[in-house]
Amino acid sequence: MRTFEELIAEAESVSVDGWDFSWLDGRATEERPSWGYQRLLAGRLASASAALDVQTGGGEVLAGALREGARPPVLAATESWPPNLARATRLLHPLGVVVVADPDEPPLPFADGAFDLVSSRHPVKAWWSEIARVLRPGGAYFAQHVGPASVFELVEYFLGPQPEAREGRRPEAEGAEARAAGLEVVDLRSERLRMEFRDIGAVVYFLRKVVWMVPGFSVAAHLDRLHELDARIRAEGPFVAHSARFLIEARKP
Repeated sequence: MRTFEELIAEAESVSVDGWDFSWLDGRATEERPSWGYQRLLAGRLASASAALDVQTGGGEVLAGALREGARPPVLAATESWPPNLARATRLLHPLGVVVVADPDEPPLPFADGAFDLVSSRHPVKAWWSEIARVLRPGGAYFAQHVGPASVFELVEYFLGPQPEAREGRRPEAEGAEARAAGLEVVDLRSERLRMEFRDIGAVVYFLRKVVWMVPGFSVAAHLDRLHELDARIRAEGPFVAHSARFLIEARKP
């Protein structure tokens, strides 16, 4: 078996740009929601005339959806983080997507009623008034969001109990915000999904990539807890957590 130091060094050296988690193959697993977001998005893109993907990350999910179906005549994506912005541009530009640098805060850099589809996978925050503004009447927001207390077994292992944070990202609250912005929620469903981390390198890579899970995470700052978790995984098997996801579709009357 590889040593703690070897696993940590490898996980610290690998790039975490983009939103591709294939480095974790064989080292960590996560169940996927039963609805199949990328496949459903492909169908909606095929019937759209103008679509916008907000907070697109490295563009991997949008690119996958486009390869499954037809492309709308007008297609744009926004992203804020420079490494992801460059990656998304390289990946999506050949597919006919205009990638726009945007700080992920209002206002969106588009005119009122510019799109009949706005999509997003795991946005940090949904700005519902802006989504409603850029949608045409009859258009829809279709997205998969992170739900409440997602992967909190891991978060609270490093940070301790987080009772207030556990109350955030609730599907019913998001639905209420969408309605307050003038949208009609036509689909809202959620699932909790099993995750397994099979070595300490997988934990380090995940926390480096998903930076909001343990803010300010670094190996140096959390070395003792990482040593303890490494010993636990070696003795007991994979560290088990649960992600939370919900699907939401909201239409503009």
